[in-house]
Amino acid sequence: MNLPEAGSSEPHKRRPRYQGKNPRKFEDKYKELNPALHPETVAKVRASGKTPAGQHVPIMVGEIMEVLAPKAGDRALDCTLGHGGHAAELLKAVQPDGCLLGLDQDPIEIEKTAARLRELGFPEATLIVQRINFAGMRRVLAEQGWHEGADVILADLGVSSMQIDNPARGFSFKHEGPLDMRMNPQRGVPASELLVKMSEEKLSELLAENSDEPRAGMLAKALAQRAFMSTTQLAKTVRMALPYALEEEQKEATIRRVFQALRIAVNEEFTVLEAWLRDLPHCMVAGGRVAVLTFHSGEDRRVKKAFQAGLREGLYRDVSEEVTRPSSMEVRANPRAASAKLRWAVRA
Repeated sequence: MNLPEAGSSEPHKRRPRYQGKNPRKFEDKYKELNPALHPETVAKVRASGKTPAGQHVPIMVGEIMEVLAPKAGDRALDCTLGHGGHAAELLKAVQPDGCLLGLDQDPIEIEKTAARLRELGFPEATLIVQRINFAGMRRVLAEQGWHEGADVILADLGVSSMQIDNPARGFSFKHEGPLDMRMNPQRGVPASELLVKMSEEKLSELLAENSDEPRAGMLAKALAQRAFMSTTQLAKTVRMALPYALEEEQKEATIRRVFQALRIAVNEEFTVLEAWLRDLPHCMVAGGRVAVLTFHSGEDRRVKKAFQAGLREGLYRDVSEEVTRPSSMEVRANPRAASAKLRWAVRA
């Protein structure tokens, strides 16, 4: 109860409580989330070899542009628009008279990216953005009248930095947030619901297939059919299920693999990729080129087999024999590039 001071009609106001030196909220802690207001913070984070929170540094841009070789007048398709780093380079390269069609299923990020790309100042008709899972590529091309297909196609698989760095999306175990992991929060079921429904046997298979987890059985016993409401709660349970003597670095790697396996399952990433690879040759003009960035052995294996099968069947005239990896300099500047692999193919 606030009592007025003697001779005053104003109620006594409490002194503001000390909030501590470091902000508690994610959006207050990471100034990089508002780069326009804190450019010096963004520059400092990048100089330290880290990715600024909420931003995405495009990977192997030079290598991808060399592989795709886009030129003026081309029709380019970016199947996974993300932050738009690769798309911006493609959009520049197809000017004048060319067009970039960008696809992304994320309703939260796609509008921001479209706005950034339009700020580049190119004619409005040269950029088309559609919110759709890239498995719907063939239908979108038909709707746009690109019946012969695209001249260049890019797919950058996996999860974007904007999604990882937003605790509300539930992709990372490093910040408290709902255990969701849906790239499109308007569809499907969150990871928390998936775990409640999944049997121990099925979860063990999922962990082994989606993340090559060596302790899949042990972890499945601890996680299956349990209700986890937050990312940190799941991470803590994984940590407690592991052998006590395991080094901290190995524990973190295990937690990361569990999160990866669940994310792939929640978004049905392998099923979507396989459908996309089946349609791919029919979405490219003769001599058209495609580049695919993968970040997981399961993704790379599927892309490699599809390209080799297409070469044998005469759908492709050339495919990459080996993967291209980012340079050591790029990995130092952007550690999230470390697991990236690039493969390409040319339509017959």
